[in-house]
Amino acid sequence: MKNEAKKLFRFLRTKPVPANTNEILALERTKLANERTLLSYIRSSLYLLLGGIGILQLKDFARIQWLGYVALVVCVLFLAVGIFRYVLLSRRLYKWNRILFVDTISEKVQKQVDTQEKLLKEEAEA
Repeated sequence: MKNEAKKLFRFLRTKPVPANTNEILALERTKLANERTLLSYIRSSLYLLLGGIGILQLKDFARIQWLGYVALVVCVLFLAVGIFRYVLLSRRLYKWNRILFVDTISEKVQKQVDTQEKLLKEEAEA
């Protein structure tokens, strides 16, 4: 069972297999979803960029050139919003990851301290 757990958690950023694996895996899924969302913002902004440039290139439809400029402005806004949201959520996830990992370490340290205290008591009694 331990070998299977090691194989499962080899790509995690936390090396000792934590006691709260559900929370750690949920954070990893959220990080991946955050990356996918950023990529979709980039894809949408590129589509708007191409559409805006395409509309500006049309010489027969000079009356709708304003639509091309609007698409270019919205393209920049999409990209800025996507990057802003990505950075904001990445910072939050980093804090949560530190909290969960520190809690895991403190639990392990507490277990080791308890084990050492038991051994000392047993030696004192003997």
